[in-house]
Amino acid sequence: MFNEFKTFIARGNVMDLAVGVIVGGAFGLIVNSLVNDIIMPIIGAFGGLDFSNYFLPLSGKVTATTLAAAREQGPVIAYGNFISVILNFLILAWIIFLMVKAVNTMRESLEKKPETKAEAAPPPADIQLLTEIRDLLKVRAN
Repeated sequence: MFNEFKTFIARGNVMDLAVGVIVGGAFGLIVNSLVNDIIMPIIGAFGGLDFSNYFLPLSGKVTATTLAAAREQGPVIAYGNFISVILNFLILAWIIFLMVKAVNTMRESLEKKPETKAEAAPPPADIQLLTEIRDLLKVRAN
C-alpha cells in the first residue's frame, strides 16, 4: 500500500495539482487584498460606500453600527461582506480569463509554422513545348 501511495504522489498531475492549489490560494489572497485594501476604499471615497459594515440585523437586540459589534450583539446578515466576496470572484475570474486568453494566444502563435513558399512544380513537358512554340511565333511575327 505504501508503494502504491508513493507512485500516486509521484505522478506529475498530482504534483501539478498541488502546486496549482498552493499558487491559487496565494493568488486568492492577493485578489482579496486588492479588493479590500485598494478597490473598496476607492469606491468608498468617491461613492461614500463602505460595504464592510453593511448588515441586516435579525434580532431587535442588535443596535450597533459596525458589523463586528453587531455580531457580538446577535445574529446579522452581513451582505456587505457578500458584496465584497462577489467582487473578489469577479476580479479573480477576469484575471484568470485574461491569463488563459494570453496563454492561448501565445500557444496559437507558437503552433503556427511560418509559411514557406514552395517552389512551383515545373509544368508538364507538353505545356513547356507549347510555351516555347508560342514564344517563337511571337518573335517571328515581329
